[in-house]
Amino acid sequence: MCLAVPGKVVAIDGAADPLTGLIDFGGVQKQACLEYVPDVRVGEYVIVHVGFALQRLDEKSALASLKLFEELGLLEEEFGDAWEQAARQEKGSEVQ
Repeated sequence: MCLAVPGKVVAIDGAADPLTGLIDFGGVQKQACLEYVPDVRVGEYVIVHVGFALQRLDEKSALASLKLFEELGLLEEEFGDAWEQAARQEKGSEVQ
């Protein structure tokens, strides 16, 4: 599944072309393209989908969404180790 996930901008590489930044998704940090939100600042929240920050989001909404995603296990599904996830799924199918 591919989600649009809120994350906090922790760094911006203004020299990069295209403009990119380091985004924190509840402890997992990934690079994302910031070309659609070029005036975003460090400390602000953005919604990221398939590596592109699409829009700014207020902190309250971002934190509420991250909490819900975590409770549902969606952050692990989206950002967890793919090999570990595959091994767990394989183990689960052997039991059935």
